[in-house]
Amino acid sequence: MRILKLMFASVAAAALFGASAAQSADPVKIRLSWVAPVTNWASILLEKKDLAQHLGKSYTLEPVRFAGTPPMVTALANGELEVANLAYSTLAIAIQNAGMDDLRIIADEFRDGVEGYYSQEYMVLADGPIKKVDDLKGKVVMTNAAGSAVDVAMRAMLRKYGLEDKRDYTVVESAFPTMRAMLAEKKVDMIPAVVPFSYDPELRKIGRTLFIQRDAIGVTDMIVWTARKPFLDKNRAAMVDFMEDTLRITRWYTDPKNHKEVMEIAGRVTKQPPERFDWLFTKRDAYHDPNMLPDLAALQRNVDMTRDLGFVKSALDVKQQADLSIVEEAAKRLK
Repeated sequence: MRILKLMFASVAAAALFGASAAQSADPVKIRLSWVAPVTNWASILLEKKDLAQHLGKSYTLEPVRFAGTPPMVTALANGELEVANLAYSTLAIAIQNAGMDDLRIIADEFRDGVEGYYSQEYMVLADGPIKKVDDLKGKVVMTNAAGSAVDVAMRAMLRKYGLEDKRDYTVVESAFPTMRAMLAEKKVDMIPAVVPFSYDPELRKIGRTLFIQRDAIGVTDMIVWTARKPFLDKNRAAMVDFMEDTLRITRWYTDPKNHKEVMEIAGRVTKQPPERFDWLFTKRDAYHDPNMLPDLAALQRNVDMTRDLGFVKSALDVKQQADLSIVEEAAKRLK
């Protein structure tokens, strides 16, 4: 009997130690990329960390800013980023050109060109010589990064008018915040105006919209969240927790009853007057799926276009690269 009691005591102690060790295990570090303030979720998630029930317990979150999505591919390859908000264009580049066939689409960020919602603008000087797309022949156009979503859409539109890079126009790269000045100073003839920069009142004074992205390529699954399979396999439980918190936060942001506070947060993050963000998460903004589920059919068309423009050489089946089970499980928790 004494031996039996000792055995039970040992088992109980082992179980207690195991539970304690699990609780004291370090949270999974998640570095999440972003480009544009407010419009990329990573830039504002921590502004509502009071809704993140698992933050600091099963995971930690570190938002990391990039000038565009192409540099994120290098960061993913070097293990400097766990979750990247890649554009449809850089998704294909990462998988095929960078050889990351273990990259998985895990969630959606936003879509461009959905009927009734905002579509990104390509702007020229209101009093300048560019009146139609054909007038860009021999001109200088700006992009944030070669191969980015706005870059590929721009090239697709210009190709419709028989214009090709290097032969018919010159492309220069710069970060979004510098673009208004470059246009105003006539250093470039056209810029991609993405939100929130497209709603800059100073840009609206000097610029006009030449075309919108929907004119160029229709509905676009613009940005998807991606992560590498080994990381997902190893940290699935923490990732479900992270996506649960993310869904709770993103649904709060997109709830109209919170719009006033959302504007205040946006103003604080960007150091601009809150009233400039009256468009945020309304029909004047891009479309955000409430469950963060991507439109894989649209994404497939977008990826095919990236191939047609020569950024990747072969076809890519996006369904084979998608693992939506994590965000789907997270959504079930919130029902």
